[in-house]
Amino acid sequence: MTHSFSMPGIRQYFRRTTGRAAAVGAVILYCVMLAAIAVGASPPTETAATAEYFTLLAPEPVFPKTSKEIVDHLVHGHYRALPIDDSLSAKVLDRYLDDLDHSRIYFLAADVQEFQAYRLQLDNALLAGDLQPAYLIYNRFQQRVMERLAFQLRLLEQGLSGMNFDVEESMAADREKAPWPASAAEMDDLWRKRVKGTALSLKLTGKSLEEISKTLTRRFRNQLNQLRQARSEDAFQAYMNAVARTFDPHTQYFSPQRSENFDISMSLSFEGIGAILQTEEEYVKIVRLVPAGPAEKSKQLRPDDRIVGVGQGGDGEMVDVIGWRIDEVVQLIRGPKDTMVRLEVIPADAEDDHATKVVRLVRSQIKLEEQAARKKIIDLEYQGRPRKIGVIDIPTFYMDFKAQRAGEAGYRSTTDDVRRLLAELVAERVDGVIIDLRDNSGGSLQEANSLTGLFIDRGPTVQIRDARGRVEVLEDPDPAIVYKGPLAVLVNRLSASASEIFAGAIQDYRRGLIIGEDTFGKGTVQTLVTLEHGELKNTAAKFYRISGESTQHKGVVPDLLYPSLYDKEKIGESALEEALPWDTIRPQSHRDYFELLPLLSQLRARHDERLAVDPEYKYVQARIAELKTLRAKKEISLREAVRLKERADFEKRRLEMENALRLARKQPPLASVDALKELDEEHEEQETEQKNDEEAKPMLVEGGYILLDLVKLAGESVARQ
Repeated sequence: MTHSFSMPGIRQYFRRTTGRAAAVGAVILYCVMLAAIAVGASPPTETAATAEYFTLLAPEPVFPKTSKEIVDHLVHGHYRALPIDDSLSAKVLDRYLDDLDHSRIYFLAADVQEFQAYRLQLDNALLAGDLQPAYLIYNRFQQRVMERLAFQLRLLEQGLSGMNFDVEESMAADREKAPWPASAAEMDDLWRKRVKGTALSLKLTGKSLEEISKTLTRRFRNQLNQLRQARSEDAFQAYMNAVARTFDPHTQYFSPQRSENFDISMSLSFEGIGAILQTEEEYVKIVRLVPAGPAEKSKQLRPDDRIVGVGQGGDGEMVDVIGWRIDEVVQLIRGPKDTMVRLEVIPADAEDDHATKVVRLVRSQIKLEEQAARKKIIDLEYQGRPRKIGVIDIPTFYMDFKAQRAGEAGYRSTTDDVRRLLAELVAERVDGVIIDLRDNSGGSLQEANSLTGLFIDRGPTVQIRDARGRVEVLEDPDPAIVYKGPLAVLVNRLSASASEIFAGAIQDYRRGLIIGEDTFGKGTVQTLVTLEHGELKNTAAKFYRISGESTQHKGVVPDLLYPSLYDKEKIGESALEEALPWDTIRPQSHRDYFELLPLLSQLRARHDERLAVDPEYKYVQARIAELKTLRAKKEISLREAVRLKERADFEKRRLEMENALRLARKQPPLASVDALKELDEEHEEQETEQKNDEEAKPMLVEGGYILLDLVKLAGESVARQ
């Protein structure tokens, strides 16, 4: 329910809301708005913060009942049993304010102080279905956003020529922990710097001040239009998600529209680009890439990249989407199959927000065959002899559920495909097998269980504990072992859920070595609850390994580590607020297949010795060090000369890193940064398979050598015994 912010709108708001407190709050809000407008004393224009442009939101009649329904499911069905009390009330308020204003750039300190009246009252309001505090806060947020957009547009009207890019000035790189501005003057100065910083970033790309002014004016007007289209559903969903995510980060409320379009809108898995997106401040950010989707196959996008523009076809206008609603951005990205969409993104490892790149993707429908497991053989020389290592890449744990339900024979599944590939590798007499689960975010729990059974005779694979403490144990009942030889499992930070169950079982049985990075750490189970209005994704259970350890929060810790380019403080369960903790339950009885523990110290020593002279490893380490330097920046300079020097230094360091790797590969060094940029453009045009091999090979090769070390050391151990 929405109302134009005018006196008639206020009267209508009074008629639709209940309670004297809500009426008083609305009157206060209206008076504050009038006061804010009066200060500017400007006529109704595109830049003026006027009454006719502000939308006051009020709860729809169905929302109070729905909110009580959600609270009931959270209290009685969520794994984390939290009482609806003052402690939860305080957390909900903090969560709600943080969700709305994460960088503390909209609310004034006085606003936040006013909201403290609700700190110990939201629990009572939730139990009563009273949404007035939530809507008062959301309406104030809308007001502050409108004021900031109007302020930015006024700055642009005054002209960018008055901005001095030679003065020594800076702004905070991260305001997450900063205090809210204490006054309107402090807020204005903060936003003056933000506009200046954005203008400077665009200036560094070669745009003129006139072009920058047009770009930013269009951007801010678009955002103002977005604000005018706010719906009552938006406020309700924002508040109920703040409540839900106080229980854990994977519990979420979906409005009817979001529920209806969840698979398409969020994963874009059908005739889209195959990327899961979420909003972070004014950006839409990539959270995960769908295996075998256009985005993943391109090797040009990574989690934490931020989308700033969307263009249609090869030369359609690039639409600036900073500040847009996520559903509006999704609508731009979606489109007919086999058509092109261009994304302008700020890479996660960008030196600066001005360092964007354009990625061209052809929309397609992701087919099960493209997500299927596949094999290859890598040839190595070990102690003067040629060796062969088989690799099975599993992008996701899949099953053709439709064919299974229909009773069709021979339907596709991860386990059946891997069984066939293992037989082929054994026939080719490989010296060991690597199961590659990097970037595998999970899938079918049933398949993770049955896949483990290909490598053990029989026994438990995973434990599931529900909210009541009841434990279910999944087992492999089949005594047959398809592959008995040396085994390694490769994982990285994006290996999650079912991947962690499989890797954890292989590690617990001492059946093979786990190599790579700490995994994601998602060890929770969600169920979808249908509500009268929308749906609730509720965390109802938790996974545990047969050792009794949870996969939650900590993930699976590899036996042998490989360096990671992912920032663990931003990616992974441990980076999510209110994530359920790691804990243990009673272990299940199981056998150990090999005496791996006594060999780990020797395996690690040989592994470290190779890495110390491996140019690929040195390159990764150099990139990690560079990323740490960038992430550690506390201030962003607003002086053009400083920014130019920072960019030149960054490009110089990157050229040195690339040339060190090229020399080690016996390739001629690049003469300049321009030559490096040309090479980057050539790489973007490479065939997908070639890029996949180049990115994946170094860790696969090292995994192969680790397996060969294992065979040798195990043989020596048996001989000694």
